[in-house]
Amino acid sequence: MHAGNDIGTLDRATRDFVAARPQLFGIAYRVLGSATEAEDVVQETWLRWQSTDRAGIREPAAFLATVTARLAINLAQSARVRRERYIGPWLPEPVDTGVDPQLGAERAEALDMAVLFLLEKLNPVERAAYVLREAFDYPYARIADILETSHVNARQLVSRARKHLAAERREPVSPAVHRRLLEVFLAAARTGRLSALEDVLSADVVSYADGGGIRGASRIPVVGRLRVSKYLAAFAPRFWPPTEVRWVEANGGPAVLVSVDGNPVALLSVDVSERGIERVMWVMNPAKLGPYAASLDR
Repeated sequence: MHAGNDIGTLDRATRDFVAARPQLFGIAYRVLGSATEAEDVVQETWLRWQSTDRAGIREPAAFLATVTARLAINLAQSARVRRERYIGPWLPEPVDTGVDPQLGAERAEALDMAVLFLLEKLNPVERAAYVLREAFDYPYARIADILETSHVNARQLVSRARKHLAAERREPVSPAVHRRLLEVFLAAARTGRLSALEDVLSADVVSYADGGGIRGASRIPVVGRLRVSKYLAAFAPRFWPPTEVRWVEANGGPAVLVSVDGNPVALLSVDVSERGIERVMWVMNPAKLGPYAASLDR
């Protein structure tokens, strides 16, 4: 009889975990900017859930979200040290949002590549507070519990994160305008047409190439309309001829997957305001590109 009960409780524990899993991944991914690290956090949460005395837990989803958020913050703190040693610019690991546009959240907030990139500049606790509030619509009292802080401090953490994003990022444009500007940019970049590139770039545009140390990716960001245009025009003849491009969705926005002989070499996305393209983001690190490309074909 006892064994049957054990199996029943484990079945229920599994069901509770499976139901919460999309949200757990969504929290961890936004805090870490890495799908691989988010999977590790979710796996660790599952192991802890199996060995927890679940008898007194009335709200499994709340308990699991708390464990996930705390594990993600801890991992983000150690990831910061690793990222200081990262070769060249660090960009978030892209995710395919075609299947789940919100990626387990109430809203598709804090999913955009540019937002995740900017959130990386915050400390992990501020980042988690922002994610729980803006993407998952958690009340401040709940955020305070998860972060083991006061209600007042939880509000301040979210407010600081919002101010940081507002200072660093101009109001984005509509999806249709975003897509159109990326189309124009891609055509100009492939042909190396300077004037067409300058037309779509904002004055202080920045181009980031995350190659994680691979050859051919610029190890420093390229800044300013003229410099970025010249840089793109210079590498156009070498880079584009052997490639094929595929329009995809990454992190809720349009992106372009660039491949050579069926192997992905770059994922291109842009951050666009009414002034034009503000950030050009090239994810070229195979460790980030591989899993994303594989997820598209599932």
